Amino acid sequence: MTLSVNPIADIIAPLPKGLLIDGAFVPALSGKTFKTFNPATGEVLAEVAEGDAADIDLAVAAARRAFAGPWSRFTPFQRQHCLLRFADLVEKHFDTLALIDVLDMGAPITAMQARRQRAIGLPRFYAGMCTVIAGGTLPNSLPGEVFTYTLKEPVGVVGAITPWNAPLTSTLWKMGPVLATGCTMVLKPAEDAPLTALRLGELLLEAGVPAGVVNIVPGFGATAGDALARHRDVDKVAFTGSDLTGRKIVEASKTNLKRVTLELGGKSPDIIFADCDLEAAVAGAAMGVFANSGQICVAGTRLLVERPIYEEFVARVSAYAGALKVGNGLDPATQIGPIVNARQLERITSYMEIGLGEGVTAAAGGKRLTEGALKDGYFFEPTVLSGVTNAMRIAQEEIFGPVAAAIPFDTPEEAAALANDSPFGLGGGVWTTNLSTAHRMAKAIRAGTVWVNTYGGLDPVVPFGGYKASGYGRESGTEHLDAYLETKSVVMKLA
Repeated sequence: MTLSVNPIADIIAPLPKGLLIDGAFVPALSGKTFKTFNPATGEVLAEVAEGDAADIDLAVAAARRAFAGPWSRFTPFQRQHCLLRFADLVEKHFDTLALIDVLDMGAPITAMQARRQRAIGLPRFYAGMCTVIAGGTLPNSLPGEVFTYTLKEPVGVVGAITPWNAPLTSTLWKMGPVLATGCTMVLKPAEDAPLTALRLGELLLEAGVPAGVVNIVPGFGATAGDALARHRDVDKVAFTGSDLTGRKIVEASKTNLKRVTLELGGKSPDIIFADCDLEAAVAGAAMGVFANSGQICVAGTRLLVERPIYEEFVARVSAYAGALKVGNGLDPATQIGPIVNARQLERITSYMEIGLGEGVTAAAGGKRLTEGALKDGYFFEPTVLSGVTNAMRIAQEEIFGPVAAAIPFDTPEEAAALANDSPFGLGGGVWTTNLSTAHRMAKAIRAGTVWVNTYGGLDPVVPFGGYKASGYGRESGTEHLDAYLETKSVVMKLA
């Protein structure tokens, strides 16, 4: 694609910076704004309206009016038309949306272009779901002639809170089931990357989605996010983020016992057997950690390697890491972009100090990059740690950066035990040419998704979610819509 001559002026300047409430972009009631930064340069991109509890109240009230008003009278075909029109607009403006993500959170432009199919496919998948939501008839053993059936009805007003690591696709992932089921929503995007969500809000209005159906309130978790999770007129919260914040969401939801779905963190095992296609496993496992600068909840950060190939694998994956080009995401040659902000960079650096204190060795990387064009940005080397045991903090705690911990194992049973010896259970991987091993390990790993001879691919039709501290509920697939629907039973005695 052709990059903008001045992306900040050409891409960022025209974007809305206000709160989207009841179909209009408005300033925060407090008048406050906050700055969002380009992590590759440290430059300010924009000042965005900073919503808080008062703005959340207005947004929830607008969502409630829309839910009870014109949106409730949209037929499944009409909702489908809106979603298909929205999908067409996402496709039309994808290059701009991709650049917004590059500038706001640092993803390489080549990685964003690789997400084109997913970004366009998500709203089209949910459009297809609009017309298949249905109840059913049931046999009933009550005395007399009784007719029984069920209805599927939208749960109501949804509060959605999205992360900064994939603004475009994570926002679409939250919008899709809301629009498909006839719910309404108040979205609180991550303060580190709010601009994509605001642009998507514009496109929804252009697609014909009525005012108030989707409201967007940028702000901070402790104010806007907490108010949304606690709000008594919100019927459901859908959250993606850290397990620590997820626990706070659950606590806040007790105000009215609202439904909650959580897609949280991970410390996913990627298991490499000695009989694997080693070249494919090195590249696949490496990018299972280093893609998006390791800022992926399902990143396969624990490399469990069968002992006969442990040394060779560590050497090969370290060489692969060292050859990756780290740089500004606007450069088409960049493979690994910056860390999202200084705070996250400090977190990664602190874990390196912890790991070295625990006795590990940095076989590749291990430090911040500050030379040349990288000096003002938040860049960290793709890192491979050897000499790791599964009990170490760097093997148990989510770092959310480009850091792989390589751990040897001797038997499939030990590999499964190590894989499951974690508070998380979001994903896992298996690299082997033995079909029996693949099936046995896929069953043994307690995680929401297991990839075999590949890692990290997502499709709208495939359910995604976690076990244990990685959350509950599923996104994508038909199961996703169930979380946005109530089931009503109707029992009618016939004369």
